Amino acid sequence: MGATEQGPPASAAQPGRGPEDPGWALRAGAIGIAAGLLSGLFGVGGGIVMVPLLVALLGLDQRRASATSLLAIVPIAAASAVGYAVNGNVDLAAGLLLLLGGLLGGQLGARLLPRTPIATLQLWFGVLSLATAVRLLLESPSGSGGLGQPWEALLLLLVGVGAGVLAGLLGVGGGIIMVPGLVIVAGDDADVARGTSLLVIVATALAATTTNLRNGLVLVRPALLAGLAGVPAGLVGAALGQWLPQRVALGLFAALLTWSGIRVLRQGWAGRRAAGSPSS
Repeated sequence: MGATEQGPPASAAQPGRGPEDPGWALRAGAIGIAAGLLSGLFGVGGGIVMVPLLVALLGLDQRRASATSLLAIVPIAAASAVGYAVNGNVDLAAGLLLLLGGLLGGQLGARLLPRTPIATLQLWFGVLSLATAVRLLLESPSGSGGLGQPWEALLLLLVGVGAGVLAGLLGVGGGIIMVPGLVIVAGDDADVARGTSLLVIVATALAATTTNLRNGLVLVRPALLAGLAGVPAGLVGAALGQWLPQRVALGLFAALLTWSGIRVLRQGWAGRRAAGSPSS
């Protein structure tokens, strides 16, 4: 199964959900729009919602959904980052540290992806979704800005590594780690943290995608459809994210993540039981 594959093959998609289905492209576009809005609003790549939607609406398995999501994230995060950058909401120094760590972590996660059981991916993704929901509801107040100590720079580099591993392994941009990391470690305010996170996500998602393409895991056509549809939504989301009261936006997103996390966790546990191997 090659890297240039254009749509879900019979083994990856459910009946009636392939390119021949008239609603297939519309569903891919809708997935991108939802991811774009969330990306701009919260400074994430959008994969936290895109991956389960690719599974539910296009019938991809968890591994292919994770890899396909990363390619779609690239244009979405780029557009969202522009929406923050035009208002000066980017911390380049902190972003460079995150980028260095993220490039290393992204390659590690992408190399682990083909070797990780699908049920395990689902369990990790479900836990990640629920943890993100809690993090959003308990978001820390903004700091004063700036990296004052060498250990803070090292810690931010490690945050980038963790974000990159999540990107390569789970198909998310890593913003759910980078945004709070920028607030707590670098002391950035929420808008700057989101803008910086999105800028780094573009590079880490692109780097991990090159490995996924070599491994033949990326479905290019749905990724491009979702990614391009998400570009204008990302710009809209960035504008809303810098205007909407945070408590309202965070509460809505946390509710969505809770639903998504519980759903994927149930699928993962069911997959483990079916395989008859709790340690898989």
